[in-house]
Amino acid sequence: MNRRNLLKLVAGMAPVLMLPALASADEPVKVVYHLTEGIDQAARAMGNIRNHLRAEPDTKVVVVTNGDGIRFLLNGARERNGKPFDAQVAALAQQGVEFRVCKNTLTAHDVPVAQLLPEARLVTSGVVEAARLQAKEGYAYLRP
Repeated sequence: MNRRNLLKLVAGMAPVLMLPALASADEPVKVVYHLTEGIDQAARAMGNIRNHLRAEPDTKVVVVTNGDGIRFLLNGARERNGKPFDAQVAALAQQGVEFRVCKNTLTAHDVPVAQLLPEARLVTSGVVEAARLQAKEGYAYLRP
């Protein structure tokens, strides 16, 4: 097949290839916020998520944490200004936001599961979870 015919074939298929995207236009957007850097990143993310949901309340948001990103989901965690994270996490969870914590990180940092906020759910690996949400469930990836 010559180049010109190949281009015509691809151009003709474009509308068909776009059908899945068009069919899901009414479905809510799904977003994974990936946190790995600690308290300051978490504080930014909390604001971003609140703003995101204010603008698009039907958005499905999952927060995946690993490394130092788990710190804000521990009992007693506070922002630099002293504002506790627990109330913020609880409020976002009430809006449907899910918080997932890397079990590998807890093990590596010797953090007991009992130290997690009640809204946090364990996953085996944070990076695997973030990748799975993107590849298999169609989540957009954001890293504040």
